[in-house]
Amino acid sequence: MNGKVLLVDDEQHITRNLEKVIPWSMLGLEIAGTAKNGVEALELLKAEPADLVLCDIRMPVMDGLELVRNIRERGIACEIIMLTGYQDFSYTRAAIQYGVKDYILKPIPYDELTGVIARVMSEQRQKRMQVKEEKRKLDRIIDLANEKILYDVLMDYTDITADNWLMAGQEQQLGQPQYTMIVLDIDAGSADARDWREWPDKERKIWNFAVCNVLRETIQLAGLQHAIIQMRDGEWCVLIHGEQAEAALGSVSTDALDVKAARESKVTKWAEMLLASVQKNAKLQLHAGIYDRVAAMNELAAAYKCVQRGMQLSTETAPIAFYGNERSGEFEAGRALWDIAERLIGAMKRGDAAGVEAEQKRLAEQLHKAGASADGRLEPLLHFLALHLMRELKEADLLPREREDAMWRKMDLHFGVKDLFAAIRQASSEGVARSTDKRKHSERQMADVKPFIDRHLFRDLSVEDAATHVGLSTSHFSLLFKGTYGETFIEYITRARMETAISLLTETPKSVAQIAKEVGYAERRYFTKVFMKYTGKNPTDYRMAVQGTSHVTAGEESEEEH
Repeated sequence: MNGKVLLVDDEQHITRNLEKVIPWSMLGLEIAGTAKNGVEALELLKAEPADLVLCDIRMPVMDGLELVRNIRERGIACEIIMLTGYQDFSYTRAAIQYGVKDYILKPIPYDELTGVIARVMSEQRQKRMQVKEEKRKLDRIIDLANEKILYDVLMDYTDITADNWLMAGQEQQLGQPQYTMIVLDIDAGSADARDWREWPDKERKIWNFAVCNVLRETIQLAGLQHAIIQMRDGEWCVLIHGEQAEAALGSVSTDALDVKAARESKVTKWAEMLLASVQKNAKLQLHAGIYDRVAAMNELAAAYKCVQRGMQLSTETAPIAFYGNERSGEFEAGRALWDIAERLIGAMKRGDAAGVEAEQKRLAEQLHKAGASADGRLEPLLHFLALHLMRELKEADLLPREREDAMWRKMDLHFGVKDLFAAIRQASSEGVARSTDKRKHSERQMADVKPFIDRHLFRDLSVEDAATHVGLSTSHFSLLFKGTYGETFIEYITRARMETAISLLTETPKSVAQIAKEVGYAERRYFTKVFMKYTGKNPTDYRMAVQGTSHVTAGEESEEEH
């Protein structure tokens, strides 16, 4: 696609010569129009923006320098080359002040002008590519930060209220439907996953990372605004912006059933696309659970639990299923067992031996109560619960590899209800014993990780880095960190960075760009976005308010505008 050039000169024979002599097509340009003075040029620029303006200085009505001043004041993005027959330094100095790229004397040396235009347009294209790349990097940084926040939201580690400063600027959206949720999971108990279960931990981590990238690239190609969050080993949550989901339906029907069917059809196609991409690129079969409606941010944790529970308790083998409106009678036994399992897992992670014993008793009572009325569903439900328990123990680092392998061997034999219950009882008892032993160790780990975070606070430090430093999985580390320090990792590290930035803004003359880098933000614009969420002001306005002065560090004012 060619760029546009505007020729401005009151001598028409000069504009005609420029049109004919300069090889515009070779330079990647086409003439958008010609003007005899600055007023005409501004009207043309208003109607059709140009990438380059060739402009005489001396013209009637509005001269070239006045035109350039108007172009800059109006924020019209274009490069400018001045043409003049006057060798006056005052003109040159004024042109330089307005950011004119070059200054060509008449009579015009067309070969030289062609070279100047080629250089100016090459610099412009490089600058645009750099801006585009910086925007791409900034968008990715924002996406990664949002994914970390969304992980805490999905795991119910953080309060989603208007008072939470991380939500600043989004308060009005907290209760509005925004996200379509697709949970992708490996069927850990299936024969197809047997090879995956035998992979060493390092190979599983590499595979998890690869699948995350496959999902991200696939959904980016579909042009959807999204977040991809790995929830645990072999499980991912895909969130697609709700407005896009509704807009993509392409249905004008006002019938609720038609709209629901259209949405399910569209989201099913997205899930099929993701599953096929993972199968092709990562060579492993996943299955998908879809929340049956668009969820608001403050509904995400409940929606995730609903889909996860449905996928774990379902006895169907369909690769894609919707969850959210289970019929109470059909799923009553499953939900009761699931709730007991969740409390059992929570007690194990806390090292609460009494709580584990109480939930084991409730589980036994529930099994006895269900008896024959479960109509053949009790054994598969218990099997799924055992698998869920194992994966949660593994994620919390409460299941040694040898015990995991032994449990998988038992699961593969498809024991009856009695043996499954015994396996769950044994695993939970061993889990709480290990948790109790590890509680003191975990306290030491959290004490060790804080100096590590403080030392590396001002570089690109991720929750994965901190978790790896103390030898924990990301999810278990996040749970321990929130329990120890009363805030999530991302809340802690961002608050510490913002408090340091406030001190630097208040006590030093350093520019916003310098301070952004010193507190760990490579992108100044992203730093400004976070700072405004934290304080309600951009960094320059905050400094001026605190210091009670209108003094702005050189270059700082322009930084805040971009």
